[in-house]
Amino acid sequence: MHAPAPPLIPSEMLLLAYRSGIFPMADSRDDPEIFWVEPRERAVFPLEAFTMSKSLRKAVRQDRFRVTCDTAFAEVVEACAQPRPDHPESWISHRIAASYAALNDLGHAQSVECWLDGKLVGGLYGVSFDQVFCGESMFSRADNASKVALVWLVAMLRHAGFKVLDCQFMTDHLASLGAVAMAQADYVKMIEDARGDAAMTLPEAYASLASGSDVGSDAEGAGALPPGKLIAQSLTQTS
Repeated sequence: MHAPAPPLIPSEMLLLAYRSGIFPMADSRDDPEIFWVEPRERAVFPLEAFTMSKSLRKAVRQDRFRVTCDTAFAEVVEACAQPRPDHPESWISHRIAASYAALNDLGHAQSVECWLDGKLVGGLYGVSFDQVFCGESMFSRADNASKVALVWLVAMLRHAGFKVLDCQFMTDHLASLGAVAMAQADYVKMIEDARGDAAMTLPEAYASLASGSDVGSDAEGAGALPPGKLIAQSLTQTS
């Protein structure tokens, strides 16, 4: 007989933890236990100062990938949990994945997906509350796929009126994309200052950007530009 699946982490507990600046991890994919992490130092992306390299801006404008929001949440989490050369064992246990799926059902977790020739080739997911988005993990199976997903996420967050994009631990990869480090106490103060509902949900912001609604444009008109060009332009105009 199979052992019963461990209970989900209650959604209310998860949201309280994130509002307190902590988050769960596990020692392995099959570990039913979790532990709570409160880093001494956080990594965040400054939304209003987000910049793209020329090569990344080109990749976004080319619209090589079809970008979606919340159409394959479970698949993105599963891809993020797969072993990697530098991380042979995932901290995203089955229990954690199922708990985030429940948060997604409640509208407090979202994914951004990149598709190529009908296949999921990159994406990211995270937890949202108030005007805060806590990025959990990302993956890429094609050049620039996860980076393009991140650019779209930043554009969505800014369009929706979010104030904080947390990415937990600083890495060389995140630093190369513009993440900055801050003390945990400063981070907690930042999320306290970001209380209250955002202007729209992230799926609503995605739909608005993907359709060209409410995005400044040139003489061609907002609806005349492809989504990638609109995203690159929306970040360039207000950076």
